[in-house]
Amino acid sequence: MTITLQIPLLLSSFIAIDGRGVDVHITGAGCLLVYQATDIIIRGLLIQHCKAQSPSIVIGPNVKVIPLGQMDGDAIRLVTTRKVWIDHNTLYECQDDLLDVTRSSIDVTVSNNWFRNQDKVMLLEHDDGHLRDKNMKVTVIFNHFGPNCNQRMTRVRHGYAHVTNNFYLGWEQYAIGVSMSPSIKSEANFFVAPNDAGNKEVAWRKEEKGLKKFYSVGDVLKNGASFSKQTGIGGARPNYNQEQNFKVVDVGSVKELTSESGVL
Repeated sequence: MTITLQIPLLLSSFIAIDGRGVDVHITGAGCLLVYQATDIIIRGLLIQHCKAQSPSIVIGPNVKVIPLGQMDGDAIRLVTTRKVWIDHNTLYECQDDLLDVTRSSIDVTVSNNWFRNQDKVMLLEHDDGHLRDKNMKVTVIFNHFGPNCNQRMTRVRHGYAHVTNNFYLGWEQYAIGVSMSPSIKSEANFFVAPNDAGNKEVAWRKEEKGLKKFYSVGDVLKNGASFSKQTGIGGARPNYNQEQNFKVVDVGSVKELTSESGVL
């Protein structure tokens, strides 16, 4: 089925959208919005060609009328959320980002997704002045980025991101973006730089002062890919609790592990 949204679909707490076993495409205005909610699963969806949406009104939990501001055209947008799992989706060709995680969202896992054919892919922050995003905690694992992705795989401001065991098939501007001194642990990822004379540098940094909080541990760099500016070794601990903690897979298995990323 193809679901063409006329206004953004607002998800409330304790909701799972699971497209496994069927072929579900979502497109249209604004696409999926999770606002001030917790315990959400989004799985097994193809989300593409999402468009910007002017301010609108939707019906939320308990038949509450909720006014929405301008939507930029993201496939999935999280605003002040907790405990969200985004897994095995295929996202591409949207007007703005494929995934935005904003305004102090915490305990978000982005796993086994295929992000392709997109300028701006994933944004973990709201803006430079939103200091509460220092509490943000996101794990990005087992995802396949590319082909034809330009930038923001991911871009992080303020908060913490554990970016591990992902496969990066080229980029134009950069793969991982850093600004406003976030804490990022890039661990056991497989980076393949573009074939042409484009940028081989993995990371883009808006300022130098945050370099000590950006760590590369066990990453593999192919086809000339590089971290040309110094990154730290160690540090940037994710502060997982006992239930959240997991063992990072050896980077030699990443290509195989991500070969079935996206909708199964």
